[in-house]
Amino acid sequence: MDRDGRIMKVLNVLLPVFLALLFGAVFIAIAGENPLTTYATLVQRSLFDFRGLMQTLHFAAPLILTGLAIGISFKAGLFNLGVEACLLMSGLFVAVLGFRLGHLPSPVLIPLLLGAGILVGILTIIIPALLKAFFNVSELVVTLLMNYAVILLVMYLATYVFRDPSRGYISTHVISSNAIFSRLFGTRLTLFFFVALAVFVLAFVIYKYMRLGYEMNALGKNLQFSEAVGINVRWKIVTIMSISGALGGLAGAGWMMSHAYAYTPWFSTNPGLGWEGLLISLLGSESPLGILIAAIFYGALKYGGYTIARYTSVPSEIIGVIQAFLILFLSIQFIRRHRLLDRFKGWFKTDKSHTEEGA
Repeated sequence: MDRDGRIMKVLNVLLPVFLALLFGAVFIAIAGENPLTTYATLVQRSLFDFRGLMQTLHFAAPLILTGLAIGISFKAGLFNLGVEACLLMSGLFVAVLGFRLGHLPSPVLIPLLLGAGILVGILTIIIPALLKAFFNVSELVVTLLMNYAVILLVMYLATYVFRDPSRGYISTHVISSNAIFSRLFGTRLTLFFFVALAVFVLAFVIYKYMRLGYEMNALGKNLQFSEAVGINVRWKIVTIMSISGALGGLAGAGWMMSHAYAYTPWFSTNPGLGWEGLLISLLGSESPLGILIAAIFYGALKYGGYTIARYTSVPSEIIGVIQAFLILFLSIQFIRRHRLLDRFKGWFKTDKSHTEEGA
């Protein structure tokens, strides 16, 4: 990539952030606070205070994984929007196993639960992957709709099958203490962050130095060329979608073992760690290093909502406003970059031609 291309890539990331913060500043001013002072408080408490930084990294851990999960699929030209489904399924089953296998020692149980989360993530995404690879069914539509089916399924299981009857709200049993990541330095940071960091390093190596990284890049640029140079496109689609699902499952398992400890309706927060991973991937331009930086930035925003509500008169909901504008501007950029409107027009024309033929 030439110098001008790099500059444009950086601007495409910074401009949505700047605009989101600018619109957020308007609402902060309406609330009667100085926007610069409020943002300075957010940055200082989230990044330059030791305990605040540990909180930021804690919130960033699952976002690194969900961001990489979506970034890997997007890099290969696959629009996997089912990471949220993988995360929810994994979180539920890890909660159940973490309670029922609580007699196992931590050195055995924690890796076992992480492996179970990865497996559940793969099994959740495998059907959309096979449909895409062998029948060319749109993975964007299938994975998008799958999220809602999974939400209903896990809610049913948490309500009627695995519910803890001693609790006054919908919740599974709390996982065993042997299944919980220990906190570090007297803060909320756990070893799960370093698990996510290790996955980031692995993804960086794959992108830069391994054949799979080259194949992902080739698939994303031109499927016909990929087949011509000997890449087995069908099985590579299944492999890449499975890796994406595995990372989503790992995020769900780690979040359960480091933060939630039981499956509840608000396990994945709002709008959802999987959906926030989409934002992280777009903000990081689908590159591992960019995703890491974006996840930490977004983690600072999430924790910053608590700090500005505590140290200023600005309500914490202002962070939700900034996030909404960030999603809006990045979504516009995403639709333009991947020409999704052209795709939807193509599907519409195809459906219309089939209807006319049937008539």
